[in-house]
Amino acid sequence: MNAIVAAVDLREHKQDSVKYACNLIGGIDDIDVSDREVVIKVGVFYPESGWYSTVETVESIIKAFSHAPRKYLVETDNYQGTGTERLKVWESLFSDTVIPVNLSDENETSPVKVPNPIREVVIDLAELVLKPRVFVNTHVMRTYEKGSILKNLFGLPPTRKKVQYHKNEIFFNLLTTLYEAIGGIDLSILDATYFSKFSKGKGARTRTDILFVGRDSVAVETVGFHFAGIKAQKNQVIQSFVERGLGIGDLDRIEVVGVPIDKLERKFGEARRALEAEIDSTPEPWSASKAVDGLIKNGYFKLPSKRTMSEAIAALKKADPRAENRDQMIYTTMKQRFDKGMLKGEKGENEWTFWTI
Repeated sequence: MNAIVAAVDLREHKQDSVKYACNLIGGIDDIDVSDREVVIKVGVFYPESGWYSTVETVESIIKAFSHAPRKYLVETDNYQGTGTERLKVWESLFSDTVIPVNLSDENETSPVKVPNPIREVVIDLAELVLKPRVFVNTHVMRTYEKGSILKNLFGLPPTRKKVQYHKNEIFFNLLTTLYEAIGGIDLSILDATYFSKFSKGKGARTRTDILFVGRDSVAVETVGFHFAGIKAQKNQVIQSFVERGLGIGDLDRIEVVGVPIDKLERKFGEARRALEAEIDSTPEPWSASKAVDGLIKNGYFKLPSKRTMSEAIAALKKADPRAENRDQMIYTTMKQRFDKGMLKGEKGENEWTFWTI
């Protein structure tokens, strides 16, 4: 059996984009019903980035589920802030029936054991996201090997310290296990209003005005990877899901309806080239590590000179104004270089002093 993914031009279907897409793939009458609530897992790492599903897209998702009694917009805490704070991106949509929920604050949870060869990992999964509720997933189009739609499940564990799950021996098992624990994703919306690329510490995005929608989340991710220039058949995220029979990751078995394929190929081919050109022309981002290492390499700390922490910070700010307001980052980097033996040092009454031999 093949999967169907709708590609919708947002310039032609801005108000009813998700409903229109759902009609193209056969409708959602079986999940848009009066006795099932809907959970919409949005993804926003930190609001300042702008890399999250637009208010218009999420509003269109809400409107598509016209029969559902309640729709929950859900997120969890991360080290950038609380889920409650980050959900405010969509605050204009909140109502008596559209309810923001920080899953990290939920008390009713079920333990989910994630296979891991190194140590036992158990996730306290909020019961709000479990069946019989409908689970809808939306994230943005980007050139990221670990995905967008399927990677968005990474936001379900309640802990802020999610970096512990990024190691390969647990990452892929985590995503597939969470997918199975919630009973699968009922509808996926890959928001390509903007298409983003992050490379070499630099980010860029361009407007593409496309929405990809499907019932098979693996197929939606596969289509997104293809137009992002990533080979899905070699991608470990896709293959992890395919191996467990959780979706279709073969483009030959995915029918893309709506916007013609050749038009999409041209659009995203041009977009990829534009993003690459923008990133290539963007100056390298300021790096505390590179800046401190530069001082060491150039002999700034070499005896008989001994430099205080404040002197080193002042030197970095003089060399590059982008070091302003980075005192804590510089301090941490200097201490790391001391711990690694790259700098000698001693802590005085008021501050650290460093030198090299």
